[in-house]
Amino acid sequence: MLERIPRYLVPFHPKRVPHRFADVLIIGGGLAGLRAALAVAPDQSVLVITKSAMQQSNSNYAQGGIAGVLDPEDRFEDHIADTLSAGGHLCDPDVVEMVVREAPERINELVQWGTHFDQESGTLALGREGGHSHHRIVHALGDATGKEVMRAVIDRACALPNVETWENAFTLDLLTDQGRCRGALVWSAEQGKTLVWAKQTILCTGGTGQIYRETTNPEVATGDGLAIAYRAGAELRDMEFMQFHPTVLYIAGSSRSLITEAMRGEGAQLVDRAGHRFMPDYDPRAELAPRDIVSRAIVSQMDRTRHSNVYLDLTHLDPVAVRARFPGIAATCAEFGLDIARDWIPVRPGAHYMIGGVTVDMEGRTTIDGLWAAGEVTSSGLHGANRLASNSLLEGLVYGAHAGRGASREVARQADDYRALPLVNPPHEDAAEALDLADIRNSLKSLVWRSAGVRRDRQHLLEAAETIDRWCGYVLDRQFSDTDGWELQNMLTVARIVIAAATAREETRGVHLRTDFPDLDDAHWQHRITFSRD
Repeated sequence: MLERIPRYLVPFHPKRVPHRFADVLIIGGGLAGLRAALAVAPDQSVLVITKSAMQQSNSNYAQGGIAGVLDPEDRFEDHIADTLSAGGHLCDPDVVEMVVREAPERINELVQWGTHFDQESGTLALGREGGHSHHRIVHALGDATGKEVMRAVIDRACALPNVETWENAFTLDLLTDQGRCRGALVWSAEQGKTLVWAKQTILCTGGTGQIYRETTNPEVATGDGLAIAYRAGAELRDMEFMQFHPTVLYIAGSSRSLITEAMRGEGAQLVDRAGHRFMPDYDPRAELAPRDIVSRAIVSQMDRTRHSNVYLDLTHLDPVAVRARFPGIAATCAEFGLDIARDWIPVRPGAHYMIGGVTVDMEGRTTIDGLWAAGEVTSSGLHGANRLASNSLLEGLVYGAHAGRGASREVARQADDYRALPLVNPPHEDAAEALDLADIRNSLKSLVWRSAGVRRDRQHLLEAAETIDRWCGYVLDRQFSDTDGWELQNMLTVARIVIAAATAREETRGVHLRTDFPDLDDAHWQHRITFSRD
């Protein structure tokens, strides 16, 4: 079914739509995208396109913090070792070392740009999260690091005279010609379709948690960047590795809010419905084990107790300190009558971070000339088969800086001219039968959660592939005129690749748990699975 995915989603003709030109086009306004914009030379024009408001990104909702070796008693070698250990023998060691050693510089940049990280006794307060051997996580506003970091970075980027932003603009497809990315086709309610031509394009569109029923991701995380990159011919890899966050607030009728790992770093314990602290039964690191281990343990304990969730217990900690350290979570739980210092918090795993994505090198180059990428949309090799906590914002900072600088260098080498190309996608007649897009979307999310969630097996994956292929057969060929249709087409495309990758990897590694292949198999599977349209 993947070969039937159309090259472009909508019809367009260069004589019938407006044109826009930029030296560097950045698709996505999260941390990676804005850090890339800040790295472009000031004499080059930058256009940043965001699907929603600037604040609506996974970066903005990040709670825990940013990992970096800032304590004199900590060592780069330890952060590297922790990352490699969590990554399930699939990290790229060179990438890990580069990112870890660059972390202090990137964090200090944020401080210089006005980010107010939490402090203790006049120095940065450093937290600890699962999989880390040392306190090395900087955080802000207690449990709202992303919000504070994005505030500072948005302010700095928007103050630059060479940077322009388009909010509430949906990127439909990348424009390619003779194997080179030339920009993107963009839609907004105010301007309709626009052909944006760019000398260099940087993809920073984030993740795809919305293909799952249970997810911490905001509504905008529908995998658009992954889908448009695939349609353009870019290589995707590691798509079977979706990281599930172990602790997502689970209350009927509420949104699935993230309950930061920092809570367990501060001493919160996981208990089942009977009050049994079960994590020591599964791993000697208990609540501070890596996320894949904690997620599996929670699912197993839910099965054993025949209960829909487990609980985070902070009642043994100082209540004043708990409420001060986690004000955002305290406020969210209070809306449902829960006091985080006195009540157990109901939690269960949810899709959180797409480890796989567009293949990039250490500078952020993709496999398409003229196209770069940074952040969660990429597969950089940093995370391997399981991301270490608080390495994600760090990756966005490092690769955003690299991709921005690299794209800027390429622009400087190119001739100082812009060209609109005669690219055309003709309209075709769609089926007359209307589709209930919301019903298909909800069915897809439930199916992917059941078949490619924390646990997978061949039978359920094959059944899911057959069902998604059937939906693709009558959804992908249509030329929709609104974001609901385009998002569904992107979600179907990405979900089908995730299912294919999860079916192919016949072992258990990192976040990928195959119950029918429960063992790690380095002899056959210590390599990456890649997908490309070509």
